[in-house]
Parts: sequence; structure tokens; C-alpha cells
Amino acid sequence: MDYGAFTDASLKMMYEAVRGALAADDEFEAYGEEPKFRVRSTPEWKRHAGSLEAEMLKRGLLVDIIDWTGGQGELPLTDA
Repeated sequence: MDYGAFTDASLKMMYEAVRGALAADDEFEAYGEEPKFRVRSTPEWKRHAGSLEAEMLKRGLLVDIIDWTGGQGELPLTDA
């Protein structure tokens, strides 16, 4: 997809749509249902979001990066 062809507003809307689908999937799973969009299990969603992030950053737009950890946080780094 040629992300450079989209307006700033279009990029932001598509990015928020990814965030919304991810949040919806998390809600479905919280109620014991199958996720409808399968955002976490479909790599293309993450690639799409990454491409949108890259284009928005290239344009100097502020981006609230999607938390793909599901609120679980990251494992702390340890000294080996």
C-alpha cells in the first residue's frame, strides 16, 4: 500500500481503526469469546500499524504508539 498517498487525517484514522480493532478483540477475549478481528494473531495487522507509524513519523505527526502487550507490560531486563 502506498501510505504516502494518504492524507494525515486518513493515516490517523486508519491507525485508530487498528487500535479500535485490538481493543475490541481484547474485550471479546475478556468475556471468553473468540476475537472477531484476530489482530494479535494476524501479523498483517501489526505490519499495517507499523507502516502507518513510519509514515506518520516521517511526516512529523505525533503518534500514540499502540501497546501490543495487552497491558501486561514488558519483562524487565536483567544483567547476565
